[in-house]
Amino acid sequence: MNRVVIIDEHPLVRMAVRTLLEKAHYQVIAENNGEDAYNTIDNYYPDIIIIDIAIHSQSGLSLIKRVRNMGFPGIIIVVTAKSADLYAPRSAQAGANGYISKKRPFHDILLAITAAQNGYGFFPYQSHAIERVAPTADAEKLERLSAREFQVLQHILSGNDNGKIAASMHVSTKTVSTYKSRLMDKLECPTPLALFEFMRRNQLE
Repeated sequence: MNRVVIIDEHPLVRMAVRTLLEKAHYQVIAENNGEDAYNTIDNYYPDIIIIDIAIHSQSGLSLIKRVRNMGFPGIIIVVTAKSADLYAPRSAQAGANGYISKKRPFHDILLAITAAQNGYGFFPYQSHAIERVAPTADAEKLERLSAREFQVLQHILSGNDNGKIAASMHVSTKTVSTYKSRLMDKLECPTPLALFEFMRRNQLE
């Protein structure tokens, strides 16, 4: 139970995680920058996956769901700079065993792996050691979003316009506009400027 695949766009992050894991006697069998990550996992079939959900080639959350749906029984630890209040619960729902903020010491990765090996999750809302980012009221608003509304929000955060969002989600631009309207209502952001301020306030990126 010590074969690891690391998926992250940033070479320095991959190197840092590899160094940490190898010192702890884990075997890093492959690295991937996000391109064709599913095939890397399928080909090497590791015991542990360390993944950043902010990969441009696809949604990291969608990749986690896909890996779980194919029957992957191992440990998946998310290591990302994304907002914990927004992404930690979604990571858990997708099938991750743990969530580590890149603002935390990377040694937390080892703690998360150990917790998962013993049948426990490792998430910000379960640990006093990891500070919550978003105010409680905003976190509750984010929890109101449906899976599709959340997906649209991710595209907005990536700077995609309605056409790109529609193509990626295989829906019409009218449907995208409907999702946008709903998520703005649920987040209580009546204008695009208010939505931008919500993102800035909660360090969403």
